[in-house]
Amino acid sequence: MSTNEIRTVPRHIAVVMDGNGRWAQQRGLPRTHGHRAGAEAARKIIQACGKFGVEVLTLYSFSSENWKRPADEIDALMSLCIEYCSGEMESLREENIRVRTIGRRSDLPEDVQEALAAMEARTASCTGPTLCLALNYGSRTEITDAVRRLARAAAAGEIDPDSICEADVAGALYAPDLPDPDLFIRTGGSRRLSNFLLWQLSYTELIVTDTLWPDFDAEGLAGAIEDFSTRDRRFGGLSSSPASAPTTEPR
Repeated sequence: MSTNEIRTVPRHIAVVMDGNGRWAQQRGLPRTHGHRAGAEAARKIIQACGKFGVEVLTLYSFSSENWKRPADEIDALMSLCIEYCSGEMESLREENIRVRTIGRRSDLPEDVQEALAAMEARTASCTGPTLCLALNYGSRTEITDAVRRLARAAAAGEIDPDSICEADVAGALYAPDLPDPDLFIRTGGSRRLSNFLLWQLSYTELIVTDTLWPDFDAEGLAGAIEDFSTRDRRFGGLSSSPASAPTTEPR
């Protein structure tokens, strides 16, 4: 499917890249092989998003709950992160892709923090699409951190607690300058959000595919975007389509 065949392209796509471990197990390989294959899939999806005109792609790369996994798998993921940063930094810059991170980066290993900081700095001047990596990220933690920022500001007399609005909360999140996701994609078949961008996904269109992440490709992305383009996004109001019957049900 070509870009011209897609009627509406989402500005921001958020992805839960699920299924790396199962992909490896199905092939009798260690789970770490699945994560490496997943990194290759991410590379292809990043390129495809650029071709489709997606402005922001957020990848759920390592959740705050992933620390519960076996130590050897965590070590492999951290090493893969460093390898990805060093191996992809120049190509991302050449493709004019800016890299951002969200999450409690200070809790990551120091060498991982350094690799991420170097990649962010190297791509900071890029003016094309944004690749946002959610690392050591949990949405409840993000919201908690936002509440703490607002509480400190209120305690310092900088803001009136009674005047705090949704925009203030949104502005205290990790990346307030990025638009909320228009489209959420979860691979691997599980039908849950897994503590990912809970505030930002309030009116996001959701798509779940049984395809495991290493097998998710540009064609799968095109199908998801095409599906998105057919959705009637009401944002709590009435349908924008004259042919659709009015409804008072929340969207």
